[in-house]
Amino acid sequence: MKKIIISWQLMLVSAWVVAAPIPGDSIGKDTVRTDFWRTKTISEVVVTGVTGLSLMKETPLPFTYVSKEELQTTSSTNVIDAIAHQPGMAQVTTGSSISKPIIRGLGYNRVAVVNDGIRQEGQQWGDEHGIEMDGQAVSSVEILKGPASLMYGSDAMAGVLIFHNDPILPKGTMAANASLGYQTNNGLFDYSVNFAGNKQPLSWNVRYSERMAHAYHNKYDGYVVNSQFHERALSGLLGWHREWGRSHLTLSYYHLTPGIVEGERDEVTGELTLPYEGYKVKTYKKALPFQQIHHYKAVSDNTIYAGEGSVKLIVGYQQNRRQEFEEDANEAELDLRLHTINYDLRYTSPEMSGWKVAAGMNGMYQQSVNGGEEFLIPDYNLFDWGIFSTASWTSRHWTVSGGLRFDTRHTHGKALEGRFNDFTRNFQGMTGSVGATYCLTEQLHIRMNVARGFRCPNMSEMASNGVHEGSIRYELGQADLSPEHSWQGDIGLDLTTQLATVQLSLFANHIDHYIFSRRLAGVTTEGFPTYQYTSGDARLWGGEVSVEFHPVDRLHVMNSFSYVYSRLLHQPIESRYLPFTPAPRWNGDVRWDIPVFHRLLQHPSVSIGWECYLKQDHIYSLDDTETATPSYTLLKASAGTDILRKGKRIATINIIANNILNRAYQSHLSRLKYADINAKTGRQGIYDMGRNICVKLTIPIAL
Repeated sequence: MKKIIISWQLMLVSAWVVAAPIPGDSIGKDTVRTDFWRTKTISEVVVTGVTGLSLMKETPLPFTYVSKEELQTTSSTNVIDAIAHQPGMAQVTTGSSISKPIIRGLGYNRVAVVNDGIRQEGQQWGDEHGIEMDGQAVSSVEILKGPASLMYGSDAMAGVLIFHNDPILPKGTMAANASLGYQTNNGLFDYSVNFAGNKQPLSWNVRYSERMAHAYHNKYDGYVVNSQFHERALSGLLGWHREWGRSHLTLSYYHLTPGIVEGERDEVTGELTLPYEGYKVKTYKKALPFQQIHHYKAVSDNTIYAGEGSVKLIVGYQQNRRQEFEEDANEAELDLRLHTINYDLRYTSPEMSGWKVAAGMNGMYQQSVNGGEEFLIPDYNLFDWGIFSTASWTSRHWTVSGGLRFDTRHTHGKALEGRFNDFTRNFQGMTGSVGATYCLTEQLHIRMNVARGFRCPNMSEMASNGVHEGSIRYELGQADLSPEHSWQGDIGLDLTTQLATVQLSLFANHIDHYIFSRRLAGVTTEGFPTYQYTSGDARLWGGEVSVEFHPVDRLHVMNSFSYVYSRLLHQPIESRYLPFTPAPRWNGDVRWDIPVFHRLLQHPSVSIGWECYLKQDHIYSLDDTETATPSYTLLKASAGTDILRKGKRIATINIIANNILNRAYQSHLSRLKYADINAKTGRQGIYDMGRNICVKLTIPIAL
């Protein structure tokens, strides 16, 4: 079977059959189901550009757009997993419920996540801290690859993920939707219901979602003890639309209860130890140890029309509460509460002789408080602000854009006797970017961009001093860390013909004072291996290539390849490469849109695909901080169709099968890869999910 798979893949490579991600509907337009023909839609996709909305083909920054249709035909256990297979993307995982986004080898506080128009702030410095967001409410996603400090300030050095919720319905309409999903491997059951309408001047959208799963399964570990989770989300939008502009108020609540997988094993049998006697591996109930995450958010998004231009003001409040329960389900040992106020004020000018200008200021205020018996980081206050100005110019063949920004951040860590010292740090940074897109022909566009990135060290990197139960280690900060500064250059091309669509994007990134954690050789603290944050100069380069090929009508052959090479300068071989660098990855998919002419079915399709991860031996091996990962290939398949009644769509059903051959594997970015060694087999760590079949049903209700 392996020989057959490899031969098939080599045949596809030799034929240059490589594919790109499939964009969907334009932002701000009514949602319609597309036929996935990228060659017909790429020139119409609208993304959030430097100076506002712009066509994707005119944007010099490397962008990927993920449509709602693509999200619906993807099987995942959280919203980051749903987009992590896009070119240039990856994720650090902790079991099936927690994933952190990685863009071109960089993650954590280097990736800004924007939802409801503001930066999501959920203590993203933690290895096992995921994104507190309802994936069922996401309508589309923009992935900006490269420094975006110009628009978002510190923490956008690697790029930005912009999550868009459902667009406002057309005037005079109301609609409801219900969706159901089930996955066989971990018994995941999810559902979501929403009701939206637009009776101008009022518009609204209310949604409730729930998702639960028991422990997931693979053929080496059996059921992974305590990997169950339960997720709930409630959100509501109320809008007011008048001639002068619009005002939207969004309120949301997110609650996740994931188990903490410790990976402890019986020394004789090698089996994972149960948290308590009588524990059932298929339970949906929480078991010690576990986390409890609550995220509250309120956002006021306002736009006032100023002639042909506009003034936009966004003010948001977020509260993130993260608790860890170890010995008592009613008393949290670790209790972190983070309060964040975000603000953003900007003016966008009308287009004048091809010119468009935007200017403004944004930033945030934060207060973090400890409420538990254990401590990892001190209480702290943070305040930052930045001012920026951007401009773009468009002619027949050229689109040129860029800008400058100045940031300042004040951080004050508070003392705690015997653990933390009182300290204050102030940071300032100047960033900017300039780029251009040249339309060589109507089908061929060339893009270039140079950007300066900036990131302040976070509180964990500067002052952590305690056991991080979720990471199974003791962490130490370093108070005198310098901020990171980067220079990144990008070059790429887009070629669109009736036969194929090709995208090529290459980058080179130079980072001064890159911050990372390393294991201290032979040092244990309170029974845990000890890690400390340090820094060094880093270089990253690589890129993505993707082609979607249509050899015959209704047949789509798609592949993409992503590669990142990252290293620390002036280091010996064992500490030469950056930790947690994604393995080179080749994704492929062959889809056939079945020409069925039936009054009950519309848009039926079937596909078969693969994910091939190459060996990753470019690792930070000093003091066993990281280990190499062998290559592996996962096969997948899917089928879906719309179901009609009297010419109207009454449901959409999708069936997706992942890891069809039930391959036992460990992702290079899995944190569970470093759990205890199985004394019976000699294998270290916990393996990822085995074969999983997902069924999704969506039912639209027009009112």
